[in-house]
Amino acid sequence: MGNSKNKHFVIDNRIEELSALAEKIDDLAKKWELSQALAMNINLVIEEAVSNIIFYAFADTDKHEIRILISLENSSLTIKITDDGILFNPLEQKQPEINLPAEERPVGGLGIFLISQIMDKMHYSRQKNQNILTLNKSIS
Repeated sequence: MGNSKNKHFVIDNRIEELSALAEKIDDLAKKWELSQALAMNINLVIEEAVSNIIFYAFADTDKHEIRILISLENSSLTIKITDDGILFNPLEQKQPEINLPAEERPVGGLGIFLISQIMDKMHYSRQKNQNILTLNKSIS
């Protein structure tokens, strides 16, 4: 299978969890010897995707777990984010009007666009009442 590395993170659906998660991802990037730029991009992508989930995927105010799996196999980096929220396919959200001047753009909504700029592939599926977002990037 080549040299495959996996790391799981589980956080609650609270926006406050993101900064601690970012630190853990920085530590992981150091351990896996990923570049600083790549580490920043991974953090940006996860922050955008996870904050999307926290804001939109839950119809209640209960505690939910959001699971994040980061894996590196040869030169392919995969980020898989799973939550048990309502059906929410971020890839179907309207793309932002990036040609509009900043003050006319709606707040937010850059998340998925930003992720699509950083990652090579994005895939969403719904399995067993769970949203699964899989993001992939080739790193050489």
